[in-house]
Amino acid sequence: MQNAPSFPGVSSQQRVAPLGQTRNKVALKPGHSLMDWIRLTKSGRDMTGLKGRLIEVTEEELKRHKTRNDCWTCIRGMVYNISAYMDFHPGGEGELMRIAGIDGTDLFDQVHRWVNYESMLKECLVGRMMVKASTVIKGLAPPPLVVLEPKVAPIPSKVNCPQYDWIQTDDTVNIVIYTKQKVWLMMLKKMLPVIQTVNLVGKVNVHLRKTVNARWTQLGQPLQSHDSFILSKDRELFYRDCMLVSKKEVTHCTWLFCFRLPPGACMQIPVGRHVYLKASVQGCAVVKPYTPVDQVLMPQTPPSTQGSSDIYLMIKVYPDGVFTPHLNNLDIGAPLSVSSPEGAFTLHSLSDVTHLYLLAAGTGFTPMARLLHLALQELSSIRKTKLMFFNRQEKDILWHSELEQICAEDARFQVEYVLSEPSASWTGRRGHVDVSKLQDFLQRPGDSKCLVCVCGPTGFTELTVQLVKQQGFSEEEMYVFQG
Repeated sequence: MQNAPSFPGVSSQQRVAPLGQTRNKVALKPGHSLMDWIRLTKSGRDMTGLKGRLIEVTEEELKRHKTRNDCWTCIRGMVYNISAYMDFHPGGEGELMRIAGIDGTDLFDQVHRWVNYESMLKECLVGRMMVKASTVIKGLAPPPLVVLEPKVAPIPSKVNCPQYDWIQTDDTVNIVIYTKQKVWLMMLKKMLPVIQTVNLVGKVNVHLRKTVNARWTQLGQPLQSHDSFILSKDRELFYRDCMLVSKKEVTHCTWLFCFRLPPGACMQIPVGRHVYLKASVQGCAVVKPYTPVDQVLMPQTPPSTQGSSDIYLMIKVYPDGVFTPHLNNLDIGAPLSVSSPEGAFTLHSLSDVTHLYLLAAGTGFTPMARLLHLALQELSSIRKTKLMFFNRQEKDILWHSELEQICAEDARFQVEYVLSEPSASWTGRRGHVDVSKLQDFLQRPGDSKCLVCVCGPTGFTELTVQLVKQQGFSEEEMYVFQG
């Protein structure tokens, strides 16, 4: 299955987005939070107007339902009445009206691909789009009403599926997969204990031990979707059942969670990428993106090229939220679904950069943490790294003492804290992001190549991007982790 990094999800301070692809959030009315929507869908109210009937919808019928109070849309062949959801949508009524009466799959995938819409809109399901005879692929029947199959793209010409060889002894099997330089998503149903996985240039060597000593006549049967090609925008998130193994307090409201992958699994999460956590809250599947951090701000050993079995996430717990209270109440040893890495940030963004500026607010610091480690420990071209960290109060500053220690030990790093609600004894900067603060902070030496990274709440990010541009920085010199 061929895949490439896809456009990430939204509604999080940890989402990565290129400039120019930001979305506005709107202030929801009281009583219109995600939890309120879940309660409404469980109340027994008829959300479709069809009294529980499921129907086949023609294109003409779909077009008739395109008003604020009568709004249907289609996502992956299924039609939903989203009229009742208008006041609950964080992106506002206007965003939903863009898909009123039409197939909204492409627009949905651009900004919401990670959202479990089947669960959130389950009670809004009107039925299935009627498939025109001319669009049915010969030999393939239409999918069942409640089963959504992935879109299968035509196999590109001149693209070969990965080749493999296998050799065996009486008690072991060795599989060599020749990956070359293509990107492949490999999902293995683990049947045998892995002795060793060897990653080499252009191939992956997997060494397995047989459960019973015997000679095999064949390697086995391929799983579903073997040798299939799926457009990256249509690729479903792949989740693993992980286990919470530790939880450590970072501040009064933020915790460092450690989740362990299943036995035999490991994951290498690139810097700047994020994962999705999925849990069932009051019967509704809720998915949220978070950017992994290291166990400590400055690990003493370089990251393993083999990946790790542990994933560390720094998460602020909101008492009136939907997902984070559920997460905070998990017992050690409890399971939770964690996706593979997603996102668009690449190390190419840091190519030849000499001055790295990080502007973060609150938990928008999390993408910056591994960037900071990378800049100071692994990239010799970066001569100066500066962090301006915005918080409400001093007690909210994440890894405060660790940041101070780095400043004392490495002259290439400088941090400035800005508090919006400081105590009377606070001697640092006060207020919010503005022109005067950035004028002092963003300096461009004559022989420099600069990169400015921004992450925080939506309002902070949008204003900061405008102010940075006013300082003469181009879009190519900025990278936004947008929420």
